[in-house]
Amino acid sequence: MNAIATLRDPHAFGPEPLKPLTPLPQSRPLLLIGHGSRDAQGRQNLLDFATAYQALDTTRPIIPCFLELTEPTIQQGVDRCVEKGYDQISALPVLLFAARHNKFDITNELDRARQRHPQVQFHYGRHFGITPEILTLWRDRLTQLDDPAHNPQQITRADTVLLFVGRGASDPDANGDVAKLARVLWEGSGYATVETCFIGITHPRLEEGFRRARLYQPRRIIVLPYFLFTGVLMQKIQGIAAEQQAQSPSTEIVCLPEMGLHPQLMAVMRRREIETQQGTVQMNCELCKFRLAVSATHGAHGHDHGHHDHHGHGHHGDAVDPYQEPAQYHGRIWQVP
Repeated sequence: MNAIATLRDPHAFGPEPLKPLTPLPQSRPLLLIGHGSRDAQGRQNLLDFATAYQALDTTRPIIPCFLELTEPTIQQGVDRCVEKGYDQISALPVLLFAARHNKFDITNELDRARQRHPQVQFHYGRHFGITPEILTLWRDRLTQLDDPAHNPQQITRADTVLLFVGRGASDPDANGDVAKLARVLWEGSGYATVETCFIGITHPRLEEGFRRARLYQPRRIIVLPYFLFTGVLMQKIQGIAAEQQAQSPSTEIVCLPEMGLHPQLMAVMRRREIETQQGTVQMNCELCKFRLAVSATHGAHGHDHGHHDHHGHGHHGDAVDPYQEPAQYHGRIWQVP
């Protein structure tokens, strides 16, 4: 059995029952903002997520849109809300951690929308973050991997290394959250160890993660890609895992799928949406490099995650990765773009 091939689909673990959602205080439209992908299926995953979340509560419209790479754009999403006559909009980033896109790029787009529609009040929510629901999601999947159907050789957890793969960001705060979540997930799990790595931007990269994992001489390596949806990077992770399996056939490599349309994610999304309506959104800004840069310049942080007028950043096509080499990465990681 090719473990990598059989575990690519989140539905390989069976359907998850949907759970009742806490009623919303208001029926305010929700702008659901995804990162965006050149991969058609990755784009469709976000649209499917929005459709599934909408089906759980039809009392207000959900408008999906994307930060980059595909349409509809954030501006187009806002325009749709305005055309429907709304002057209050909740906006939620469908992002796992608070890196530059969340703190900087999306807020900059919302600032543009404010200038175009000054009558509209935006209520920006926070990312998914580290939550009990997401930990439960992954613990359940790892438990299912102990099943003979997914582990026919019955390799023990003590002979297994967990390889936790993050997307990678130029924000040390977000990368630190990846390492923290990996540690929390591993703690008490019984696995030999957990290695944290990334598929891009930061270090260590996935190939280095495999090298470190093999130092423990495990019989099995479980690759856990910490992604919401599929896309180019998920395909890259699966490809590298397949190459590693071919290079070392004696060590079984199991590559888990992305999270997909999971009820635990719906529960987190509902809590984030309610926060925007109750004004209880909390962002951890203590280690945000944007805040620290402003503190150094102005003597006070002046850091408002709802506005970010001082960031002034735009997208102009694909940029060269300034963090490709470790030496460059360590020298530039704390610089604000």
